[in-house]
Amino acid sequence: QVQLVESGGGLVQAGGSLRLSCAASGLTFSRYAMAWFRQAPGNEREFVAAIMWNRGNTLYTDSVKGRFTISRDNAINTVYLQMNSLKPEDTAIYYCAANRVILTTLDWDYWGQGTQVTVSS
Repeated sequence: QVQLVESGGGLVQAGGSLRLSCAASGLTFSRYAMAWFRQAPGNEREFVAAIMWNRGNTLYTDSVKGRFTISRDNAINTVYLQMNSLKPEDTAIYYCAANRVILTTLDWDYWGQGTQVTVSS
């Protein structure tokens, strides 16, 4: 059974930083692309960032480029999202996802339960 468990969310002031983690189990982690999505209240879930299985290729949505960094450690089956210079509009539930290939749509094979990130102004 595949499990993706996010952690690291919380409340932070604008301009601050948070690092999200997603621990994966039940899959061959090194063969999967990993991604972060987010969903703000009243909005659809949207793509944030993704990283290929070999850590070589990354993709970001324009609104987070230069502020967020996605990385992974295949030795411990974990993907990270370092979020700097946070803005109130980054407030959302952040979800981890796994798939064989990178997609910016929601058609990913596996999803975590999400972690809340709240940025106060």
